[in-house]
Amino acid sequence: MPDTTGQRLLSLDAFRGITIAGMVLVNNPGSWDSIYSPLEHAEWNGWTPTDLVFPFFLFIVGVAITLSLGKRIEADGPKRDLYLKIFRRAALIFVIGLILNTFPFYDFAKGEWLDVGMIRIMGVLQRIAICYLVASILFLHTTWREQITIGIGLLIIYWFLMTIIDVPGCLETSVNLKPCNLAAFVDRSVLTENHMWQQSKVYDPEGLLSTIPAIVTAIAGVLCGHWLRQRRDDNEKVAAVLFFGVLLVAIGWIWSFWFPINKRLWTDSYVVFTAGLALCFLGACYWLIDIKKYTAWAKPFVIFGANAIALYIGSEIMAVALGVIRVAGPDGQPMALQDWIFNNLFLTWASPLNASLAFAICFILVWLFLMWLLYRRRIFIRL
Repeated sequence: MPDTTGQRLLSLDAFRGITIAGMVLVNNPGSWDSIYSPLEHAEWNGWTPTDLVFPFFLFIVGVAITLSLGKRIEADGPKRDLYLKIFRRAALIFVIGLILNTFPFYDFAKGEWLDVGMIRIMGVLQRIAICYLVASILFLHTTWREQITIGIGLLIIYWFLMTIIDVPGCLETSVNLKPCNLAAFVDRSVLTENHMWQQSKVYDPEGLLSTIPAIVTAIAGVLCGHWLRQRRDDNEKVAAVLFFGVLLVAIGWIWSFWFPINKRLWTDSYVVFTAGLALCFLGACYWLIDIKKYTAWAKPFVIFGANAIALYIGSEIMAVALGVIRVAGPDGQPMALQDWIFNNLFLTWASPLNASLAFAICFILVWLFLMWLLYRRRIFIRL
């Protein structure tokens, strides 16, 4: 059986690779005006496959915490070095997130440098950093039973805050209203419009208050990691993971009738529902890859998963660069390099929807080649 107490889980790398590949795919369509609905986020309440990507990644972060830190604890090394590593990694991820929010630092359209007073503070990497830091500290100082209690407690607190406390200036407070819920109000009050997600300025999808339930998503991964590290029969492990996965999906769906599934607010029902789906997905990967040894299909995703952060950062920089670099258009006027590529290499043979999807697939294939070059040379970029 796979010894998950001492080796890297290939299924976890594959799951991570599938997740990060999905994230890059949905973030880089040929045109934001032409996207198939499953590749878009839900407008507000509800979910699409795209809304599963981020919670899946946070869940994987939690699993990895247990597997990696568990081995370090068993090695009985200096705790000080362990804490320094955790804080250093969290700080580095957060700072890189800030840098990505400001890249390329210069507004070529206006011909001026970035105004530091307009920097978005939160973001995907920033949320990952916070969740990683809190989940790691909890793992080091609490038992799995205490982690369950803390996770449930955080969800109850968030539910109470979001459903009981009235928002000043709103006639009605409801998670169904974008500006009139407590998470949005906290973001506007603390971050202010200048430091929020500029597409909205009403709320931040990776905001402050909604990071509390996001931490629970990481805790769910930590708890799964506890189970996978135990020396038990493989089929028993998979059966339990799938059982609790289905159970959480059902609980999350039922909970959504009172507290809707909402990725933007990271509602409790969304946490429970996506954690259940993540358990089911990981259980399936574990059974196929680590138990049955059906590994050929997973090779591209293992390559992605081995350098997931490098893939995310690199793809984000490339996407910005494609939008910033200007080339001459058909009328002689400058246009974004991405628009030129999309119009001349994709729109000439496919409908807008299919051309946009084809662009996204080619984008991820380019990065598969780049990540393969790193993988074959055994280069793994870690933060």
